[in-house]
Amino acid sequence: MIIIHHMNSVPRLATRALVLAIDHLPVTVVTGARQTGKTTLVRDLVGDKSRHYLTLDDLDVLDQATRSPDDVVERAPKLTLDEVQRAPHLLLAVKRAVDRRRTHGQFVLTGSANLLAMRDVADSLAGRAVYVTLWPLTRREQLGFGTAGLWSELIAAPDESWREVLAASEAPPANWRDVAQRGGFPTPAIELETQESRDLWFAGYLRTYLERDLRELASISNVPDFRHLMQAAALRVGQLINQTELGRDVALAQPTVHRWLNLLELSYQIVRLPAYSVNRTKRLIKTPKLYWADPGLGLHIAGGGTPQGAHLENIVLHDLLVWRESLARRPEICYWRTATGEEVDFVIDLGTSVCGIEVKATRRPTTADIRTLQSFRADYGARARPSLLLHDGDVTEWLAPGILSAPWWRVL
Repeated sequence: MIIIHHMNSVPRLATRALVLAIDHLPVTVVTGARQTGKTTLVRDLVGDKSRHYLTLDDLDVLDQATRSPDDVVERAPKLTLDEVQRAPHLLLAVKRAVDRRRTHGQFVLTGSANLLAMRDVADSLAGRAVYVTLWPLTRREQLGFGTAGLWSELIAAPDESWREVLAASEAPPANWRDVAQRGGFPTPAIELETQESRDLWFAGYLRTYLERDLRELASISNVPDFRHLMQAAALRVGQLINQTELGRDVALAQPTVHRWLNLLELSYQIVRLPAYSVNRTKRLIKTPKLYWADPGLGLHIAGGGTPQGAHLENIVLHDLLVWRESLARRPEICYWRTATGEEVDFVIDLGTSVCGIEVKATRRPTTADIRTLQSFRADYGARARPSLLLHDGDVTEWLAPGILSAPWWRVL
């Protein structure tokens, strides 16, 4: 059994998924944006002295991985290879090594891009690998709990007990605007105390992303235009993605906008939230909505300012994504919107049941705020678990049958 020891690192919810994968399959791939803590997570593996660590940030290792990838993968019986997106063809050598000698935990790979979608990746390692995404820290990870929100606890509890589940929450109240501005990257979220220092960190991160990471993923000849597109996207948090409109705002052709949004998603900078499509009575909007993987970085790129309600939505979505990644059977996270304008911010689709979540940056929610949740529940009938209205107040109460109004910090 692999043990993960956290001496100088923050406990991560992804730890369980990582340990489970290492114990059962030959290859575990940990992906996510740069600076989310992938290297710290995989280097904290202890209890197995045969595991050797190499990073492709080391130019000598990168050179060998490019010229003689088979020699690299044979350097130890169990090997951790960091930043493998820098030498995508190394995965073919990993595949050959696994096919010659298949043992669980044989390779742990990390990459700051989605290796499944990279054009230059020679093999997806299908049937040999488990993929684990490391998102930025949740609020409860920043507090040292090593968890996401109480989503699993709510789903496991009887519907009528949801209020009691939230009442037992140990997480303290917080100002969601501060949470949004800190984001979830470990350095600005935990180590930096002022917004000025966080802005300096985000500026350096953005420069590294544009000047190094982006060039490794694709040939972008006009970096200033790419940055303008990032800013235009950051100003549309929580909105439906209209590529033609985005292109018009930054003077780019729609195909270029499409390709660059794909790159932002490939490198875990943005999240395109899909629309929920199962409906028997209403015509649903199918266009995805746009969010940032890290709310703090998105705010910085947008130019700072006071966070708005869409940024509270972004915090909730980020927590849902981290939670989903920790599960062996992962539910779909979507939004629901009808052609007549009814909308529910998030839907957890568990297969046999669904849960609607509406987010309101108000301290005093009213029954007017739950009308779309009532419509959503009416549409899905017996499949609908209780819906949540998350707000900025401090009162947890049932506003209507099956609709629980709760402070966002009680859940997250």
